[in-house]
Amino acid sequence: MSVATEAAHIRDLFETIEEIESVASSLSEDDERRRKLDGVVARTLRQAPPVRPVVAGELLDLTEKTVKAWAREGVLAIHSQEPRMLLDTVRLHEVLHLVSDLRRAGKTRGLIDEVHRRLSDQSLLDRSDLATSLDEMRSGKGRVVRSV
Repeated sequence: MSVATEAAHIRDLFETIEEIESVASSLSEDDERRRKLDGVVARTLRQAPPVRPVVAGELLDLTEKTVKAWAREGVLAIHSQEPRMLLDTVRLHEVLHLVSDLRRAGKTRGLIDEVHRRLSDQSLLDRSDLATSLDEMRSGKGRVVRSV
């Protein structure tokens, strides 16, 4: 499959995902329909085929060399290395969101550092133990612990 065809296929998939995410985000967080739509998005992305770096470059508007560097740095997840590098579609979608947001905000330089920071921040926020601790702190149930 040509790069242009593969990029168009993935772009169409991501546009469909964006539409579902848009509908889901219009619902309250405790709405069961939102959870179902989020599940559809997650399943669809997990089932999508891995993406070649050259195609990811087309989608992210980056060079293939830059995409491969981002993969080696861990910003993009590598699905497989042999016989050629293929990238995880779920992470690519997440990074595409971040890069788009950064570019809309006028950020064009140092994207890898900013994307990496945001991914790190999100991974912390996704931790259930941190969420529990933050809830306890907000409700005044936490206790102050100071190192001596």
